[in-house]
Amino acid sequence: MDEILDMLHAGKWVSAAAADSPEISDMLTRCADACFDINNMRPSRKEERRQAFQKLLGKFGKDSVIHSPFRCDFGFNIRIGDHFVGNFNLSILDEAEVTIGDNVMIGPNCSLITITHALQEDQRQEGLMAARPIKIGNHAWIAANVVILPGVEIGEGAVIGAGSVVTKSIPPRMLAVGNPCRPIRPITDEDRICLK
Repeated sequence: MDEILDMLHAGKWVSAAAADSPEISDMLTRCADACFDINNMRPSRKEERRQAFQKLLGKFGKDSVIHSPFRCDFGFNIRIGDHFVGNFNLSILDEAEVTIGDNVMIGPNCSLITITHALQEDQRQEGLMAARPIKIGNHAWIAANVVILPGVEIGEGAVIGAGSVVTKSIPPRMLAVGNPCRPIRPITDEDRICLK
């Protein structure tokens, strides 16, 4: 079991047969049950929800919140910083580590996918898969309906526009949009909203 997870964390290709151990199956089932329980808690039970996320995830920072429904594969590979807001329908396939910094906002219907499958159909039929980590820096904003693919790093303070598919890393303090997502321009003081 640990050997398979170590291989996934190292970015090595693993066959589905090797990963289909009773231990991994049990971990996936426990995580699915935990997500089900969280998703069926009333939103007003904030402290109970918070404790459930602290138990499920590798780290769940202070004053962080994730709105239901939420789904992940393992949970323990996810580390979330302080003051995080994850809107509804957040899905994290965490076969590799997912690290989310402080003061990050993720909009509704977003997916963070660390796992990939073989392109050749015979290898895909064999279940060959590999995983690469995802990292989101402090103060980043991921707008609605964004998909972040394996190995991507979102820089500190970056903004990813709605509907983007992020296939490559985005530098800090950049506005990036599109499919595939590309940096459009730096975020500057000219973007500051003046409230008078």
